[in-house]
Parts: sequence; structure tokens; C-alpha cells
Amino acid sequence: MLPLLYPENYYELMAEYNQWMDAKIYDVCGGIPDRERKKDMGAFFKSIHGTLNHIYYGDTAWLERLRDNKFTPRKPGVDMFDDFNDLRAAQEKIDLELIEWAKTLTPEYLNGEYKYTSNVDGITRTLPRWILATHLFNHQTHHRGQVTTLIMQLGIDPGITDIPFLPCLRNKYERHIKT
Repeated sequence: MLPLLYPENYYELMAEYNQWMDAKIYDVCGGIPDRERKKDMGAFFKSIHGTLNHIYYGDTAWLERLRDNKFTPRKPGVDMFDDFNDLRAAQEKIDLELIEWAKTLTPEYLNGEYKYTSNVDGITRTLPRWILATHLFNHQTHHRGQVTTLIMQLGIDPGITDIPFLPCLRNKYERHIKT
């Protein structure tokens, strides 16, 4: 019988998924010429490269707030890295940090309130941390979906992107998966 809940927590599952998907996406994007990655394709952040930068921006902003209780103002939509390999290395590093951070989350912490001022609209909000942690992972998934669409527009299949195919789940639940 399968456990009723993921043995760790939702946020650990999402951090694992995030790392897996980022690795897949960056592997695919690594084979796309720089000019093509940076080409304006009409996406919200214009290009594959711009959207990958925005994902990193969001990860950095929310992890700073939620883990470090600080925020370094940056302008949304401005690339943090021009070089793809530098961006990839930074994303790989923060993905590991997100996994470690997710392991520390407790119901008490998540149910606590966090007050912040949005860098997008300048409004100050106070929300439970669980909403903001959920947003961090939803933000990644949303924008990675945009990246996979842009990749598909180039005629490249990014592969399976669904959580049930996450390798760590196969290892944990192998006896329950019929092939």
C-alpha cells in the first residue's frame, strides 16, 4: 500500500521536481545556439534565455525572503546573467539550496506570517509563509511551462515533464509501478 502523503513534505517534493526539471531543461537548452536561446520569441520575458533568467530571479528573491529574511532589490525582467553557462551554474546551486531549505520547513514555520513589499507592484502584504513557499514552486513551474513551449516552437521535444516521472519517486515507489 502506498503512503497517504509524500514521506517528506510537499515542499521537498516540489524542490526535487524543480531540480529534475531544471536539469532537463538546461540540458535541452544547452544544445540550442546562444543566438536562438536569446531570440525574442514573443514570450512575456521575450526569449528562452530571458525566461530562464526570470525563473532564477524568482528563486533568488523568494529564497532570500523566506530563508534569509532579507531581500536584495532587483529589477524584474532584467537578465541576471548574460552567459548561459553562468546562469546554469547559478540555477544548479540555488536548486540544491532549495532542496536543503525545503527539508527545514515545519508546520510552525509555514503557518507563521511573513510581511514583505512586492518588487512587482510595491504593495506590502502579510501572508502565511506556506502561501509564499507554494508560490515559489508554482512560479517555477509556470515559467518552465513557457520555456517548454518556446523549445517546442523550435521543433525540440523537452521530454516528459510530469511529477509522476520524477526519478526519486520511482526509487521510492518502484514496487508499486507496473511496467
